[in-house]
Amino acid sequence: MDEILKQLPQRAKDTEKENKKFFARLKKKPPKQLDSLMVELHEAEFQRTDCLRCANCCKTTGPLFTAKDIERISKHFRMKQQQFIDTYLSIDEENDYVLQSVPCTFLGADNYCSIYEVRPKACREFPHTDRKKFQQISNLTLKNVAICPAAFNIVEEMKKRLPQ
Repeated sequence: MDEILKQLPQRAKDTEKENKKFFARLKKKPPKQLDSLMVELHEAEFQRTDCLRCANCCKTTGPLFTAKDIERISKHFRMKQQQFIDTYLSIDEENDYVLQSVPCTFLGADNYCSIYEVRPKACREFPHTDRKKFQQISNLTLKNVAICPAAFNIVEEMKKRLPQ
């Protein structure tokens, strides 16, 4: 896995131009079966991919925390919401709550998440490859293929399966 993660940013860079063109066409005219194809590709990839061997998303990026996330997680810690915010979060340039630092504070040395059951929505949905109207998140997907080997593989398979 270490070797895959080491090569991933370069592989993503090598396919970036092709991916941008592909996603531009996808946005203009999304195929009718896109949502079902994405669920199929996502499920197939995650049969092969063990996130616990990787956890690169948790090690290199931080999720956005919604108001509901903050409420749920602070309740889990039996903290007041403001205390949770002050302890773990900061506000980014887009006025969103994010972690104060990466790797994620809640990631253990074994790649297990200490708040897995109450983790943020962004973590639960990452890498967003089974999302409805997938074509609407192409910019996010272009970033995620450089972080997540599964997202990279899903996009590569998607390009093979959809007419170019």
